[in-house]
Amino acid sequence: MNHHVNVLALTVFLVFFALVTVMGFLASRWRRADDAQHLHEWGLGGRSFGTWVTWFLLGGDLYTAYTFVAVPAVIYGVGAAGFFAVPYTIIAYPLVFLFLPRLWSVARVHGYVTTADFVRGRYGSKVLSLAVALTGILATMPYIALQLVGIQAVLDVLGVGGGENSNWFVKDLPLFLAFAVLAAYTYSSGLRAPALIAFVKDTLVYIVIIVAVIYIPMRLGGYGHIFDAAAQKFEKPNPVTGKPTGFLVTPESAQWTYATLALGSAMALFMYPHSVTGVLASKSRRTVRRNMAIMPAYSFMLGLLALLGFMAIAAGVGKGVKGYNAQLAVPQLFADMFPDWFTGVAFAAIGIGALVPAAIMSIAAANLFTRNIYKDFIKPTATAAEETRVAKIASLLVKVGALAFVLLMDKQFAINLQLLGGLWILQTFVSLVGGLFTRWFHRWALLAGWAVGMVYGTWTAYGIKAATTKHFGGSAAEIPGIGEIGYIGVTAFVLNLLVAVVLTLVLRAFKAPEGVDETSPSDYRAEAGEEQVENAPVPVAAH
Repeated sequence: MNHHVNVLALTVFLVFFALVTVMGFLASRWRRADDAQHLHEWGLGGRSFGTWVTWFLLGGDLYTAYTFVAVPAVIYGVGAAGFFAVPYTIIAYPLVFLFLPRLWSVARVHGYVTTADFVRGRYGSKVLSLAVALTGILATMPYIALQLVGIQAVLDVLGVGGGENSNWFVKDLPLFLAFAVLAAYTYSSGLRAPALIAFVKDTLVYIVIIVAVIYIPMRLGGYGHIFDAAAQKFEKPNPVTGKPTGFLVTPESAQWTYATLALGSAMALFMYPHSVTGVLASKSRRTVRRNMAIMPAYSFMLGLLALLGFMAIAAGVGKGVKGYNAQLAVPQLFADMFPDWFTGVAFAAIGIGALVPAAIMSIAAANLFTRNIYKDFIKPTATAAEETRVAKIASLLVKVGALAFVLLMDKQFAINLQLLGGLWILQTFVSLVGGLFTRWFHRWALLAGWAVGMVYGTWTAYGIKAATTKHFGGSAAEIPGIGEIGYIGVTAFVLNLLVAVVLTLVLRAFKAPEGVDETSPSDYRAEAGEEQVENAPVPVAAH
């Protein structure tokens, strides 16, 4: 860690942090509702966001500190494998264009706030709904943890928080203070806070990336030199394994892993509660469709961001340092290449890029807990005001859970935290997406399929060792029956689907009782302004 505090960069960073903090608290007055004591007001911004607000919100939600820190860190460490994030975002938007408008429509007609609300209404099963809710909360915690890792990397390079040998309290105090502020304005303003701050975050990100991909290569002798330096690093054998450190181009032996990781991540992207929260906050079905068409603009930015990993190699970041933390590569690159004042701007982009999604994620997890655990199983008679109050408290507790992930799990490759969450949340795909198009699946079969996918995926991931950890050391393992190495999440999903199909056939043959479907075919095509939407019930859970 850098013991020298970069005063100018830190000052610029704190100015932007103070700006978004003020915006976070003022957001409670933005688009203020007549009655704020409803969960859809605090947790979905009143379902009032138009095309541009939704675009910035989803961009701020999906392109996070994970984008800035973890993806380039993997590319810095092992090369081409880290580029899986680019094709997966390209695949994702045409895929979700098919079903997200349907989800918005049925959620708006019935006042659903979460995906678990929809699953309960579609299959008439609170138990299946509970499984979806618990999975969403579990998958969200490591994703929030990833944002913590991003802020921690910035603070390390800024020289704030003491050295590596400092006690944990001194070292992590700045991080805890940052998330205390985040917790305060999230509690106060709900989804309106990250929606407003996302304008600042996305603007900073675009400015920093455009400057970085032009200015840094000019200082390093051009992209030719950058790729040559990366190739030379990856050609050197790993002293432990004797194999190349990494690859500039994905080798044939790794192509199954690359392809399944991209596909599985694309399928999981909009299963996450925070992604769905941004969609359900849109004011119309048309807004959702427009955003799925223009969101790929961020994928172009992601491709440019990934190149920062190669630039860090060419700049000599971490060269000769044994056990160098790859998560520091991009922040250190910025500190080495940019003037101090612009380093502060770049670090502010990363820091705010962590705060915005962390806020949305904690809100989404709180919505799940309140609607599908507290309301359904603990206190069915809870009022709208009580739901909102419980959600605010739950959003604070989720952040504590995310801190536990950071403190207890290996951070050398923070991307594994997110991939573990992706493995889990992918197991809700059959219930959610299948339910948006058909009622054929039996609720008990879906529950069994979910359980098989969760157990297989978690157990397999637990057994993977890495240089710095005995468990959860990666996200790929041998695919049963094929022999190739692939993303565990996809294998677990296939098992999930097979179990759901086979058991549905068996249960239907035995005429097992099915739950009541409270939706109708027209609900999935409803648009804002239509009678069934305008006359929709006040979104308070009544099941």
